[in-house]
Amino acid sequence: MQTTDSVFLRHFAQVIAALAVLTVLLIVGSWKIYDAQGFHEDNPAQVAEAASRIAPVAAAYSGETGRAAILAAEAAARAAATASVAFDGALDAELIYRNVCTVCHGTGAGGAPKPEKAAWASRIAKGLETLVKHAVEGFQGEAGIMPAKGGRADLTDEQVRVTVEYMVNKYR
Repeated sequence: MQTTDSVFLRHFAQVIAALAVLTVLLIVGSWKIYDAQGFHEDNPAQVAEAASRIAPVAAAYSGETGRAAILAAEAAARAAATASVAFDGALDAELIYRNVCTVCHGTGAGGAPKPEKAAWASRIAKGLETLVKHAVEGFQGEAGIMPAKGGRADLTDEQVRVTVEYMVNKYR
């Protein structure tokens, strides 16, 4: 082998070693800067997503502690269900009528009978149970359409019933 080749290979190896040392120094330096700047805070959205993925599907309870946990969970579920009911579950038919029903029945929108006895006579003749059923489940007739619960899914069936009774008594 010629001396020029061995000199080249020695210099080439020195350059590669220097680049490897420089790479290690850059990596260590960037770790130091990263730690000093505090950029490694967890993203709250990612933390919440990870927590939801690893959350247990169900829980097993036993003994008195378990019974207390089950009762607390049921109470929380009832409270959440009550909070999502329209008008806080009030059975004030006039309040519900004013805030929900008059949108269509006050203007005749969608073929809804206006607040006139003549418009209600044929519907009242079908019976209260039929009217309540149509109001709760929704109905499409020849004259128009009645969306289920007046378009307010958060109304309870009982709230719809008392409001239909209120309207029937008002236009009888």
